[in-house]
Amino acid sequence: MTVCRGVRGATTVQADDREQILNATRQLLALIIRRNDIESTDVASVLFTVTKDLSAEFPAHAARQLGWLEVPLLCAYELSVPDSLPRCIRVLLHWNTELPQSEIQHVYLHDAKKLRPDLSALPPVDFDELEQWINAHLCEG
Repeated sequence: MTVCRGVRGATTVQADDREQILNATRQLLALIIRRNDIESTDVASVLFTVTKDLSAEFPAHAARQLGWLEVPLLCAYELSVPDSLPRCIRVLLHWNTELPQSEIQHVYLHDAKKLRPDLSALPPVDFDELEQWINAHLCEG
């Protein structure tokens, strides 16, 4: 039975820089897509949040670059909590799937692994291979 499920992920950047935000978000989305076999036509919506120290670009733009032109996307600021992880991009993706919740693979990269160490024990990421996949799926714009 197909139901709407959520998959979470987060990553960090070193600076409030447009290219760093786009690159980190593309990597995060690419891993979520690949590890969960997500097709954009099955995506109901995506919510991105960033910490208040990031304002150089909308992370949703990275999803558009990957061809998600018809997917509803929203960006917002994460709550400012004392001593929270800085320069963090989070995503909550809702998609229609037959996977049970227990089989969904959430993705936490870089310093964001600290947020969910219980979910961060995934296979190591080959970032060179990941960038090749991303470049093959980039759209103009």
